[in-house]
Amino acid sequence: MAKKSMIAKNEKRKVIVERYAEKRLELKKALVNPASTPEEREAARLGLQKLPRNASPVRVRNRDAIDGRPRGTLQKFGISRVRFRKMAHAGELPGIKKSSW
Repeated sequence: MAKKSMIAKNEKRKVIVERYAEKRLELKKALVNPASTPEEREAARLGLQKLPRNASPVRVRNRDAIDGRPRGTLQKFGISRVRFRKMAHAGELPGIKKSSW
């Protein structure tokens, strides 16, 4: 199980990303817009730099929803590969069965 502080930090980052998502999108559009002037692009770049670091979605880590394991997470299920295997063998995941050929 991951440290509770790391799980909490990641949840906090998710909230911050959500809070600044719209503003980040507007600034990014201004940066790539070919019609914007160099001054507007510079202002957009500075605006992006002034946002908190944790406002970037890249800083959010995909974690296991049950125990917070940071690596080997299956996005479709939201759990780690280890937990997925245990739950699948126990029959806790509907529609999942071990393949055999």
